[in-house]
Amino acid sequence: MAEIVQAQLRKFTDAIWRDEIAPALIEYIRIPNKSPSFEPDWQELGHMDKAVELLVGWAKPKVAALGGALSVERLPGRTPLIFIDVPGAKNDDTVLLYGHLDKQPEMTGWAEGKGPWIPVLEGDKLYGRGGADDGYAMFGALAALLALKDQGLPHARAVIVIEASEESGSPDLPHYVEALADRIGSPSLVVCLDSGCGDYERLWLTTSLRGLVGGTLRVDVLSEGVHSGDASGVVPSSFRILRQLLARLENVETGEVIVKQLHGDIPAGRIAQAKAAAQALGDQVYAKFPFVKGMNPANDDLVELVLNRTWRPALSVVGLDGAPQPANAGNVLRPFTAAKLSMRLPPTVDAEQAARRMSKILTDDPPYGARVSFQVEEPGTGWNAPETAPWLASALEDASHASWGQPMAMMGEGGSIPFMAMLGAKFPQAQFVVTGVLGPNSNAHGPNEFLHLPTGKRVTETVARVLAAHHERR
Repeated sequence: MAEIVQAQLRKFTDAIWRDEIAPALIEYIRIPNKSPSFEPDWQELGHMDKAVELLVGWAKPKVAALGGALSVERLPGRTPLIFIDVPGAKNDDTVLLYGHLDKQPEMTGWAEGKGPWIPVLEGDKLYGRGGADDGYAMFGALAALLALKDQGLPHARAVIVIEASEESGSPDLPHYVEALADRIGSPSLVVCLDSGCGDYERLWLTTSLRGLVGGTLRVDVLSEGVHSGDASGVVPSSFRILRQLLARLENVETGEVIVKQLHGDIPAGRIAQAKAAAQALGDQVYAKFPFVKGMNPANDDLVELVLNRTWRPALSVVGLDGAPQPANAGNVLRPFTAAKLSMRLPPTVDAEQAARRMSKILTDDPPYGARVSFQVEEPGTGWNAPETAPWLASALEDASHASWGQPMAMMGEGGSIPFMAMLGAKFPQAQFVVTGVLGPNSNAHGPNEFLHLPTGKRVTETVARVLAAHHERR
């Protein structure tokens, strides 16, 4: 069996990232191709098509060099999807590689000189929206295949799918997977490059993802605002009622979600992985976050923090409506308060059932007879990886040592990738490699998001090694 020559792999990967991928990502960051949930007029504005054109323009000659085919699929009323099919030495065996090209909205708080659509390269970091989440994925996947070609090493047939609705919960992807089912086939390996890493010192494999129930909780008490001096004490505050309703979901003192149906059993193996991850990361479990001076994490136990972030439900209020900015606020008792809720769920909890339970808890028997509504967005169930096959575990361990000089680590992620639960159900016999570049302070979805370029290169090397090992497995 021919083996990858690490020095040659490193030279190839570093060169293609320096000369081609980083410059292409700089141009990609300039495009404000926000996901449809955040830009309803995405079709008319044309930013999504511009991003597709950029990626396709880079990819076409590479795909041709690999003897493959590239198409842009467009189902009516849905975001486009880039479909790449690269033949392999074994065309009866398929690897599916996934990424997305849509982006989160701007967010406030960017440092001076930086912005969501302003690419800034500082040392090893490329700042701007979408480079790390997840613009690099197609480039990294194709670069891995090209690296194998550079060494004359075989791989199985590779299908690359780059969607454009992931940040909206991937509502379009199931329709494409169904429409392209015959062309996709039945992958024995799925590689997803849209996840995170605990640090930049080793390979991190994502073993689970939390689910999500999002929605807007609204409390109406009046048809119009009235003078607070006249009404306060008579008309209950919509904000106070909102607080009461949220207290039905969580303990306000600890943040613990008190609804039993929103919890799930944590497998013993995942607890062991959490302990190993906490030991590897140390204080970086929490120190990676930009705490204000004097602020402490939710728990002193590092293992508990890892489990909180990966296997326990947690409620966040991510948006508010019904109140003016403090500088413009008069003494008015407001007619309503609305809050956008984000409830993260354990990987094994059914999101549809959780959404129904939350809706009932929040809207039944409202305090004072207030008008309460909870408009639920599309729920997303989490994902728990199948047991890693020995050949894959060995390949990943080898990749971590070769590219980082450290053993690999495994940990669940607190975020959601709706695609994973869907493919996990559709291809139950497949092995999964879920990894990514979103490490400490990379701040996906927030201000000052960046792509750590060395990690992008090392992940590319990892994909090449996994594809080679997949072909040689027994």
